Amino acid sequence: MKLSRTLSYAVKGVALLAEAVPGRPVPCRELAEQGRMPERFLLQILRGLVNHGILVSTRGVEGGYSLNRPASDVSLLEVFEAIDGVVSFELDDCEPISLGLREAMHSLSEDTRSRLASVRLSDLTMKSEIGNPLPVATEELEVPPSASEFVA
Repeated sequence: MKLSRTLSYAVKGVALLAEAVPGRPVPCRELAEQGRMPERFLLQILRGLVNHGILVSTRGVEGGYSLNRPASDVSLLEVFEAIDGVVSFELDDCEPISLGLREAMHSLSEDTRSRLASVRLSDLTMKSEIGNPLPVATEELEVPPSASEFVA
């Protein structure tokens, strides 16, 4: 499944806002630059997220966008559904399909919705990784004899 450009920009935008200082509105221009997204298109997306209660818009010189709730309280499912509507893999009713296929598609829809609901915006940020650097190997690696001729 490939995400639409609109949904990709929405996810990238809210992830950037989840990393921002809480309570400090971030101008659309800044989000667009950080995320390498077209500003006019992003502005439309952000307005839609405001209409769905995910973001708050603040006017003025110090204005911009911020999350309406803490990042840990906003699910990826909310963002997906604010942009694309209900996440569903249901088949068109006019198509003659087997009951088994219909049930499989319904199950896939429910599983996907559940997984998206379990991912929080706070899970998408780099902040949690800053305090946990990648482990570094402390042992010297052994080079197999057959590969030693390639090691300088």
